[in-house]
Amino acid sequence: MEATSLTARPEFEQLEQYRRQLTAHCYRMLGSPFEAEDAVQETLLRAWRSLDRFEGRAQLRSWLYRIATNVCLDMLGGKERRARPMDLGPARSPDGPIGEILPEVTWIEPVPDRLVVQDGGDPAEVAEGRETIKLAFVAALQHLPPRQRAVLILCEVLRWKASEVAELLDTSVASVNSALQRARATIDQSDMAAGVSTLDLGEADRELLTRYVGAFERYDMDELTSLIAEDATQSMPPYELWLRGREDIFDWWVGAGAGCRGSKVVPTLSANGSPAFGQYKPNPEGEGYVPWALQVLEIQDGRIVELTFFLDVEHVFPLFGLPLTYPG
Repeated sequence: MEATSLTARPEFEQLEQYRRQLTAHCYRMLGSPFEAEDAVQETLLRAWRSLDRFEGRAQLRSWLYRIATNVCLDMLGGKERRARPMDLGPARSPDGPIGEILPEVTWIEPVPDRLVVQDGGDPAEVAEGRETIKLAFVAALQHLPPRQRAVLILCEVLRWKASEVAELLDTSVASVNSALQRARATIDQSDMAAGVSTLDLGEADRELLTRYVGAFERYDMDELTSLIAEDATQSMPPYELWLRGREDIFDWWVGAGAGCRGSKVVPTLSANGSPAFGQYKPNPEGEGYVPWALQVLEIQDGRIVELTFFLDVEHVFPLFGLPLTYPG
């Protein structure tokens, strides 16, 4: 690429074509689609301001990833890692306290696939892209110190050579290899493979989801028993509470969570490579329904193995194109 004027419009369009890839990279680093969007905006702004100094010594894509990684590292400085409820403590009793409402910055937040997964690409690459934004994988990444996190993502997800990563991070190849080894060891100790599913659902899985929606709306625990794995887990950020086992999940649904009876469940954009639904529960103060949760489901071996209910609907629903009102 030749050195170009800042006023050349095609150059800005060249930067914009990498937005989705950069958003995926920043989301893996930061665990929040909102922070990822901020990081990408800052990345493109820095790149735009520096176009007159870009002389093609590196590929445009590599140059943008360098800027984005450094933006993320700056944003991560001094921050606590984001997590899921199961990362913070043991499973709780369904009839015990629901736990504290922790700040938004505590939690891994869901991201719509359309913001981070390339459309129309090689099917294998698209599938791999979805696997590397799974909630479990992104949560596992947050266990790593920021620079180790960057090394693992660049080497394992983006398939960069250690020499390329060393140049990006202004360090040595030996340091990159050492960081990668430590990062792999940490990831191997995590439970990131739990609940792995794919959005390329077969007919049986699509039928499973249809049956789930109907059974949940009827609150039919007998049918739900045939759809949810015996060892399934459920979490509900921003609450600390999470549950392990179908029996405890159902005990909570008919106990403390009984207000969900009679809910409407609306399919929406896929989230983190998984099926997602907007849940609207009956309005306790009158007619109609109120937004309650974005449900993200993990399917494995023909059963639902994980249910994540994201309750921060004011932020999450608009991101997924879900209205904040639902008629009676």
